[in-house]
Amino acid sequence: MKPTDLPGKRTGIGSHQPPALVDRFGRRITYLRLSLSDRCDFRCIYCMPAKPGFTDREELLSLDELAAVAAAFADLGAHKIRLTGGEPLVRPGALGLIRQIAELPSLSELVLTTNGSQLERLAHPLRKAGVRRINISLDSLRPERFRALTRTGDLAKVLRGIDAAIAAGFERIKLNTVILKGRNHDEILALTRFAMAKGINLSFIEEMPFGTIGEHDRAETFYPADRIREELATELALVPTTETTGGPARYYRIQGSETRVGFISPRSHNFCKACNRVRVTADGRLLPCLGAPQSVDLRTVLRTHPGNAEKLKAAIGDAMGIKPEACDLSPGSKPIEFRHLMETGG
Repeated sequence: MKPTDLPGKRTGIGSHQPPALVDRFGRRITYLRLSLSDRCDFRCIYCMPAKPGFTDREELLSLDELAAVAAAFADLGAHKIRLTGGEPLVRPGALGLIRQIAELPSLSELVLTTNGSQLERLAHPLRKAGVRRINISLDSLRPERFRALTRTGDLAKVLRGIDAAIAAGFERIKLNTVILKGRNHDEILALTRFAMAKGINLSFIEEMPFGTIGEHDRAETFYPADRIREELATELALVPTTETTGGPARYYRIQGSETRVGFISPRSHNFCKACNRVRVTADGRLLPCLGAPQSVDLRTVLRTHPGNAEKLKAAIGDAMGIKPEACDLSPGSKPIEFRHLMETGG
């Protein structure tokens, strides 16, 4: 029996259990990060160069092709899908695609990562469409600094978007903050207190060494997660917890608050051993590992065999054979020059 032949009505998230998708090291892949676009209305200094070159539109996956990829992964056991970019909400038709993906029967969780610029108008429609959790990038609470870090961003607009997301009633909202020494490391406590005041969660993320950016020396701006945690612990009582959202963050509860603080430390604490995710870029490249050059061209499969879900699922299954055991993003390693973060979906 094929996964699509399983009994039961297709009634949306959580209707049946698909077969497992397992790599050659025995890791079960249950989490897909699907990029809707490499375009973004921000130009964050750690994500892309000041004048990025975007993929030609005809080379991007169509909305139907993106939906087909999501459905194939769901049938193969990916019960969590995170929609990413660039900025996913600048993609025309994104909301309709999100509604379609939310109806996949074996999907237990549909989440979104955004820079927050579109949330003031889209938070309520996104929640209604089926997005359960949302991550919002916020690297500074100072308008001029925020503008410098994003090159184009309007902090006030993002803050209104955060409030709109809270009002929309998402099951969980989390801020993502990339900490750079000498650029925003002095706001660690202020950002945490902001999250506490809003009753939402926060994750601090070490800068990833992807692409040539020319804005700063990554060796000089690297700020380890352990140091962030130690600084917070001087003023806040952090209680370790085993809670997880299915990703790599290590979480702490703040005593006397509902806020959780997460630390994502790909450079100082390698977490490849527990990797449960793969990425598909907006132009259809399946990346088994964020830090490795190998990829599988799903766009060619989709366009050579349109509508053939079995061919697509076979290509996805074959990709598990090239997923490496680990990658090296440690502070002393060489930068990853073959792609920028804007291309990967984060």
